[in-house]
Amino acid sequence: MAQPLTAAAGLGDATALFAGPAARFHAHPPFPVMGVAMLLVLLLLGLVAYLLISRAKGRRPLWAAAPEPPEYAARRVLAERFARGDITVDEFLERASVLNWTPGSREGGRK
Repeated sequence: MAQPLTAAAGLGDATALFAGPAARFHAHPPFPVMGVAMLLVLLLLGLVAYLLISRAKGRRPLWAAAPEPPEYAARRVLAERFARGDITVDEFLERASVLNWTPGSREGGRK
């Protein structure tokens, strides 16, 4: 036979166990925890909406690298062709000057 739920059984006040939700959570309502969870969900939804809207407008995400300018790709191809021996030193320097590039300089412009 089951024991009645009493303080002697080690379960605390029996009236609090069988009372309605308002009486059960009177001392410690779960609302702060639910409020924080709801805030996090709303922040996440806002972030997703911002990313979708900015992507639709054609902007790149903040973490994506900026696209490489075409001049850098042309310089790289020119340097690779020179390294392979496809072009001579004179051709290399002539084409580098057309690109306004001084080989060996870091920023790529003439000084």
